[in-house]
Amino acid sequence: MQFHISTPDASLIPVLQAELDNKTKPLHSLGRLESLALQVGLIQKTQKPRIEKPSLLVFAADHGIARAGVSPYPQSVTGAMVRNFSQGGAAINVLTRELGWDLHLINAGTLEPTPWPGVEDRRLGPGSRNMLDEAAMTETDLLKALTTGAELVQKLKADGCNTVAFGEMGIGNSSSAALLIHCLCDIPLDEAVSRGAGCDDEQLQHKRLRLEEVLQKHGRITAPFEALRVFGGLELAMITGAALAAAEQRMVILVDGLIASAAVLVAVKAYPQIKSYLVFAHRSGADGHTALLNHLEVEPLLDLGMRLGEGTGAALALPLVRSAAAILCDMATFASAEVEGRVTP
Repeated sequence: MQFHISTPDASLIPVLQAELDNKTKPLHSLGRLESLALQVGLIQKTQKPRIEKPSLLVFAADHGIARAGVSPYPQSVTGAMVRNFSQGGAAINVLTRELGWDLHLINAGTLEPTPWPGVEDRRLGPGSRNMLDEAAMTETDLLKALTTGAELVQKLKADGCNTVAFGEMGIGNSSSAALLIHCLCDIPLDEAVSRGAGCDDEQLQHKRLRLEEVLQKHGRITAPFEALRVFGGLELAMITGAALAAAEQRMVILVDGLIASAAVLVAVKAYPQIKSYLVFAHRSGADGHTALLNHLEVEPLLDLGMRLGEGTGAALALPLVRSAAAILCDMATFASAEVEGRVTP
């Protein structure tokens, strides 16, 4: 697939900065909210940005590597959690309801079908292959997953959405994330491997050994889409395609924690200009995420020690993005409020 992502027009920066500087406040006194407001204004190419129909898509898929014991949970948990999502009982359901997101549940490729209300069936098969034996996906799988993610976002944009976030569910997907971070950021594998869904020390060591075996078989792959094909998963590939399409459509993209960031990392390596559209919502408590953020030279909005996934960290950042846009749109200037501005010596 080819995406056409343009870097926001830098000529709008001084216009937006002047607007922020003339609001009824001391210069830069709203800190990160001001830089966030400027970013959203640049993305939307306006001094009056608005967050419209924010949509959070949770992609679920299984991973063949899970059969190698890299997670303390069985693969059946992926499908069971999708059922929980459909019934409204998961953390992401609670947070999206509270914060005003439209939640979309996508079956990208679970071991078993998920015939439950509210789950969109985009299942490309019973999960990825076992990386210990072969690449996680074929080229056809990868292309279908990228295309599906892109199509879902394009439809949301056509329906009036201009802000998206992506969550995931998939037993074994922290192994994929670790390998992508190791390969694409040149971070030692030990620093990239996290406990995932809760490995104890013995399980963590077992996980590291299995991932080292994967690398011995395939080598360190640095081409982003090939790394995604060999080490990724169907839900990760759909997130990558969705993020690229969102940037192509000039949408604000809130990036969740370790797994979603690893999928977005692929997009950044393939299309560096996508960074202008990314708002990194939070710093995950999972090992490897800080190293990824440092590699990309980005600072997340929140640091709450969360490491659940599902899009929960991205969900929590929406009020901050809304507030930043509202500052540009709704806050008075010194002139409009008839308040004397700063005095220049």
